[in-house]
Amino acid sequence: MKKVLITGVTAFVGSHLADKLVKEEVEVHGIKRPRSRDEFINPKVIYHEADVIDYVGITETIKTVQPEVIFHLAAQSFVPLSWQAPTATLNTNIIGTLNILEGVRKFSPETKVQVAGSSEEYGMVYPGETPIKEGNPLRPMSPYGVSKVAADLLAQQYYMSYSIHTVITRAFNHEGPRRGENFVTSSFAKQIALIEKGKQEPTIKVGSLEASRDFTDVRDMIEAYCLAVRICSPGEPYNICSGKSYKIQEVLDILLGYSKIWIRVEKDASRMRVSDVPLLLGDCTKFKKLTGWTSKIPFEQTLLDTLNFWRERI
Repeated sequence: MKKVLITGVTAFVGSHLADKLVKEEVEVHGIKRPRSRDEFINPKVIYHEADVIDYVGITETIKTVQPEVIFHLAAQSFVPLSWQAPTATLNTNIIGTLNILEGVRKFSPETKVQVAGSSEEYGMVYPGETPIKEGNPLRPMSPYGVSKVAADLLAQQYYMSYSIHTVITRAFNHEGPRRGENFVTSSFAKQIALIEKGKQEPTIKVGSLEASRDFTDVRDMIEAYCLAVRICSPGEPYNICSGKSYKIQEVLDILLGYSKIWIRVEKDASRMRVSDVPLLLGDCTKFKKLTGWTSKIPFEQTLLDTLNFWRERI
């Protein structure tokens, strides 16, 4: 890759990906919303001010940049918020993806487009259906999950209809430093850091601790994304995951084990989801066989790095 465009470049995954590609001397362009936070901006990225729901702004940027690859990472990605703001979630995640694909179709048809899907597309997984393969039925249980199914299908349709080289990745949970504080691992880590500094009472507020998730470090995930656009077949979905699940209770226990302060755990009704997917455990044999990728960073290290990230900022 010599020239890429990243949507969501200032956010969690996008900022890590930008840092990696800049180090590899790739010409990195990023789409930045006017209201985006600036904390993780890489000064070597060429920024273009636009919003994925702005058709004119997005298509003009694609026309100007003519990237080899677009990593489409911009999304409303917080599942609980999708129940509170379903219209905004569907608009950003579906229309935003459509605008990217239309921009490529009209102005840069040789560009490869990675469409970042999610394990939330699988939703309700029945007994006997794990580990989850790409052919598993899609039964999303949130507006966010529905939006990602639609984006996934748009990517398939644009490949079949227009031969746009879309690469569909279905990432299971990925965590690490810079993760937004609303997400479970980062929420726990930030609260522990606040308690250690005496800025919060020694009580950590939690939602349900029963769900199980398949976690991968974000730094492993961006390696997978780069391999995907180089090697994967267009128009096909690929799971990316560790193949191991942890209950949220286990996640909390690991993080609490890194602190020497006694901390009480308290359930908070406001943190409970309207409906929750009980188990997401992935099978990424298809992706591993094709690319040779494997997750390398232990989950315990991911959690410690996340906690230290918050310790440095509080």
